[in-house]
Amino acid sequence: MPMPGANQSSFASLHDVELCSYSAAGERRAFGELVRRHGSSVRHLLRRMGAQAALADDVAQDAFLAAFERIAEFRGEGTFAGWVKKIAARLYLRRLQREKRLSALAAEEGAADEAHTDGDADHRIDLDEAMKGLSAAERLCVSMCYGAGLSHGEAADALNLPLGTVKSHVKRGLEKLRARLAPGAEAKTGDAVLEGRRGNG
Repeated sequence: MPMPGANQSSFASLHDVELCSYSAAGERRAFGELVRRHGSSVRHLLRRMGAQAALADDVAQDAFLAAFERIAEFRGEGTFAGWVKKIAARLYLRRLQREKRLSALAAEEGAADEAHTDGDADHRIDLDEAMKGLSAAERLCVSMCYGAGLSHGEAADALNLPLGTVKSHVKRGLEKLRARLAPGAEAKTGDAVLEGRRGNG
């Protein structure tokens, strides 16, 4: 297919898969459009996983750089957003491992489990606030399995945890989110929290 014109805006109308094809051919403006489209959602995922704003920005940048270098690997079988989120999630986990913080997740969980929700709490509390009520382990597992689209098995491998432990963290995390969000919103919670899910088992 012919290369779009010189203006960056000429790439704005293209599908992600087309932009990836141009990017694989070395067209940086095409990849710039992918970053523009999906940068904020990648940073948002990292924030939900527990990264502070500056770290989320750094990891997101590293993830897009890695995605550009590996763009030929993207076959369009899933979404580009899901693919780059998986890269970002794994990069963030590697950062945690380097900082030796993963071992502290289980210790933090006990304290967070003591938290409870007032019955008359504001039912309009948003998902990000609700996520703060999870333990670090639950937040990380829920974010990886639903925000980044990893399967339970992939998350277990990345975290070096038993599969059953990851499933338990996800189950407890989702139960807490449902309890924290407005009553009657359980069905909606599945769509809101579980965006990007690809089939866990």
